Parts: sequence; structure tokens; C-alpha cells
Amino acid sequence: MKRILTVDDSASVRQMVSFTLRKAGYEVAEAVDGKDGLGKVSGEKFDLIITDLNMPNMDGIEMMTAVRKLPGCSFIPILMLTTESQAEKKDAGRKAGATGWIVKPFNADQLIAVIQKLVK
Repeated sequence: MKRILTVDDSASVRQMVSFTLRKAGYEVAEAVDGKDGLGKVSGEKFDLIITDLNMPNMDGIEMMTAVRKLPGCSFIPILMLTTESQAEKKDAGRKAGATGWIVKPFNADQLIAVIQKLVK
């Protein structure tokens, strides 16, 4: 079973994402911010990471940059799931290693379709 980490400081967003992914047959772990997410990625194996951009303690860009430096993590697909849609934020995300960008509120079918393309 494919494992996905969802990182968001909003409990309701984490619950929605987790529910959507579990219904589609994925195993899901949750993290409350980038620091928590980085800790989980350091200790466990994930097939995909979904992260918010704006979070306390460590934002999504900082977390992605740190994850990309971890052994074996340079090619894990990372999706940004955020309310941000400005070109400069997307550029910063791409530079930090984002594989894709989905703007909240998300469509469950669209999210699953993107994940299925990234996680084979």
C-alpha cells in the first residue's frame, strides 16, 4: 500500500485530505507543520508528501528544501496544497523541489487523479 504524508496546520484540511486519500486506498500519516513533517519523513518512508505552504514553526518551502537533502528523499513527489496561487510563490515552490501545486479548496477527484499520476 502506498504511504502519503499530509502536512497542514489546519486540522480540518488534514482530515479532509486524509479521508479522501484513505477512501482511494492510500495509507496516510499526518503532520501539524513543516517541522513535524520533516521529523516524520526523517524516520519513515513515504511515497508522496502533500504540504501546505503557510504554517508555523517551518513553512512548506523550508520543509521541502530540508526533505530534498535527506538521504533517499530527493525524488519523493511533493505536492503543494495551498491557498497561494501567485507565480512567485509557485516559482519558490518549484525551486525548493515541489512536483506539483494544487490550490485550496481542492477537488477530491482532481487530487486523486494527480496523485495517481505521481505514485505508481
